[in-house]
Amino acid sequence: GGGELDFQVRADLAREFEEAVVETLAVKCRRAWEQTGHDTLVVAGGVGANRRLREALSALGARRGVRVLYPRPEFCTDNAAMIAYAGYRRLAAGERDDLKIRAAARWPLDTLRAPGSAERG
Repeated sequence: GGGELDFQVRADLAREFEEAVVETLAVKCRRAWEQTGHDTLVVAGGVGANRRLREALSALGARRGVRVLYPRPEFCTDNAAMIAYAGYRRLAAGERDDLKIRAAARWPLDTLRAPGSAERG
């Protein structure tokens, strides 16, 4: 009946939307690799839990010789968990902060630094 068709239409739309998002993110990652020359990508936050995105970026990275890294899925489903884990890693690396926080709506990636690295930006 009509209910089954409606369900299938919704499922098809959801799948096509997911594919469009995955394709868009893959294109943006490819462009970032080309522009920066970096050979590693870390996919974190909520999108990092998406299995289809992981498959697509891993395949793209393999074709381009780029390492693509993901936290375990339980650290991707909640951005707060991902942020807490990143904080833990910095603390474990011996980093300390004076607790002065600079709020920024947009924070360019080239101003950030990896745990244990020298200051950047």
